[in-house]
Amino acid sequence: MVVYLLASVAVVVAQLLVGHPLHLVLTIVSAAALMFRRFRPVAVVALLAVVETALLLLEPFASNTGLSLWFGLYAVAVRRTRAFSFITTAAVSLPLIIVFVFFFELPQDVPLPAGPERALAGVVTAVVVLLSNVIATGIGIGVRRDREHEGELRAWAERNARLASVSERNRIAREMHDVVAHSLTVMIALSDGAAVVVRRSPERAAEVLADLSQTGRMALADMRRVLGVLHQDSPPETAGRRPLPEHAGLEALFEGFRTAGLPLAVATTGPVLPADPAFALAVYRILQESLTNVLRYGRAVSRVQVQIVHLHPVVRLTVSDDGGGPLVAVASVGTGQGIIGMKERASIFSGTVSAGPGQAGGWRVDAVLKCPASGGTNGCAEVASATAAVRRAARPIRWPEWTGGSRCCWSTTSGCCGWVSG
Repeated sequence: MVVYLLASVAVVVAQLLVGHPLHLVLTIVSAAALMFRRFRPVAVVALLAVVETALLLLEPFASNTGLSLWFGLYAVAVRRTRAFSFITTAAVSLPLIIVFVFFFELPQDVPLPAGPERALAGVVTAVVVLLSNVIATGIGIGVRRDREHEGELRAWAERNARLASVSERNRIAREMHDVVAHSLTVMIALSDGAAVVVRRSPERAAEVLADLSQTGRMALADMRRVLGVLHQDSPPETAGRRPLPEHAGLEALFEGFRTAGLPLAVATTGPVLPADPAFALAVYRILQESLTNVLRYGRAVSRVQVQIVHLHPVVRLTVSDDGGGPLVAVASVGTGQGIIGMKERASIFSGTVSAGPGQAGGWRVDAVLKCPASGGTNGCAEVASATAAVRRAARPIRWPEWTGGSRCCWSTTSGCCGWVSG
């Protein structure tokens, strides 16, 4: 509005000097209308078209002819679609074009001979006015496109932030489910066992209670480790954000379930699992959740079998039990998302998880994961090489061979030795 008034000062003063105050009134009306161009751009530009046509009829040689329309058309283009903006430009330019083409005449003092040249001046002026309006509309369309692009970038950043937040919440919820469900299940089993043996064997009850206390402390440490990442002012080192807690490990996990009364036997085939922390965490949590469900829901379980088969690049985890008896509804101490969480962990490594009744009864969980690229095959190659060297030695090998309570089973598929304990 200020720019329009400054550009119109010279013309308004000239018109006042020759006794045409109406030009001042129409200029003020145009300036007042421009104040509302951001709120009602279409109505404003329609009013400006009428005022500019009247100004053109009063003074066709004014230097500010069509100037207010530029601001109005820019406002329309910024807020409306491209097609609507160009249609509006054509509509408001039409009255001015008609005036210039049919009613415009050059002053007599202009050094042009009478004829087509003087008649063509109105057409040229109309074209210039039309092009100036189109340019104003084009600038508005460019600004609108840039703003939309910036809005899309902001929306994309906000969506990514929300997805990251949801992903982190899901990760924390999954970790909390594993920690709470496993620890509470083991603690319930230990407390029930202590209640049974406290009268017959106080010493054994004291050992069970000590295991119960230790399980609670480990669960508390796990919860602190998981929830520590929520403190944004704590660096990762102080928050203890490790893939696995310090006491974690498959042997410690299996031993904890045996202490809780689970008749567990473990068979491992192939080389050692990859040392990738994320992969180790996935294997740990899948086995933990599967065994926790056996301990929590199993009935008349006399044997639980865990098989870990590493045939590079695939690792297969199988947890099965021979439980029987009636299916009794048991109150859950978890969140009901255990199997979903296992599937999500396996999918990170292009794997799958299936769970359902076993062929011979009980329950069976099968998980297949693909080793990360850094896993390599050195473990299996070393075992096969060592075994070949033994075969070339003095005596033949008979399989299975018992060594220290463990059974070494040769796998013809992988060429590796599987050690079975239990």
